Amino acid sequence: MDEIVAEYIRRTVLKIPRDEIKMMLQKWGFLSEAQLQTLNFHQIKDNISQEVVQLCEENSADIKQAAVLDIIYNHIYQNKRMWSVYQMRKTGEELEYFDLTDFKKKFKRRLRSALKNVTITFREYEDNAIWIRVAWGTPYRQPNQYKPSYVVYHSQTPYVFISASVLKSNLPLLCQALIVASNYHDIREMELRSHSLNSLKDIVFKRYSQNFQTYCPKPLQGKTVEPESVDLRIINENRNEKERIQRLNQEAFGDGPQPILQFAQYKLETMFKSSPELDVLDKKEPFRCLVKFSSPHLLESLKSLAPAGMADAPLSPLLTCIPHKARNYFRIREKKGLFPGSFVSP
Repeated sequence: MDEIVAEYIRRTVLKIPRDEIKMMLQKWGFLSEAQLQTLNFHQIKDNISQEVVQLCEENSADIKQAAVLDIIYNHIYQNKRMWSVYQMRKTGEELEYFDLTDFKKKFKRRLRSALKNVTITFREYEDNAIWIRVAWGTPYRQPNQYKPSYVVYHSQTPYVFISASVLKSNLPLLCQALIVASNYHDIREMELRSHSLNSLKDIVFKRYSQNFQTYCPKPLQGKTVEPESVDLRIINENRNEKERIQRLNQEAFGDGPQPILQFAQYKLETMFKSSPELDVLDKKEPFRCLVKFSSPHLLESLKSLAPAGMADAPLSPLLTCIPHKARNYFRIREKKGLFPGSFVSP
């Protein structure tokens, strides 16, 4: 077995929590059950990794088998990577039968026609998700296995989730291979990024709760005695205002947990409004700006603005429409008359 492969397997095993090494090796399936029985999983991880490498040498492991173990690790710990959403588009509405073998063949052929030194590994999962791992090289260097790109493609959908390597120059090659292999004609980034891959899927596949139910506060238990100097009308007004904010907030965001979104961006185009007497603008051109939102939990942060008194209720549609605008990215972008909050191509 190549020394580079041996070192890569050793480092991959070292990343895995010790209590989960046996489980991941079983999912990997490269080592037999008899070989796994010889491993002592109660020793320090460095010794475990050395023993795993020795067993892999007996089986003559290559970089493709090592890459599969890395996919298994990243599938379980997918939140360690930053994911971006891309949407593909066909020229027509025709539906085609998806052939996984044909998809793999076209993807490899397209990518290797542009760059020969590249390692491509596939793994299918039960939710129709195809995980693709691409390790990039150069015309004169072998692929760097420690900085791969990851692609998660759900067949029969136009959505692709990409966790790119630091080499952004390879991203166009990756996108070209995707649209060729999946028989699409165009691909665009939707400007949504998050460490939570499942939350991004919830947004684009419309899987998160937004029931638009009316909030009904529970009555206060027991009797309360108010001082005579307190105006009861102010108390009732404050309580009614809180109930109104809760109701409007729930109508906008629903009563379920929000998807974990950490970045959203769109271009805003609207007309500048001013008094005719001021005549601020000589030319009637639209006002354009780039709006970016980022937070460890963006949607929950927006949801908490009104109850915290940091924004009026209801919130502006520019804030509450982020998931909806993302799902309708292409449809909105192609409208001739842009309106505030519309997504446009970068």
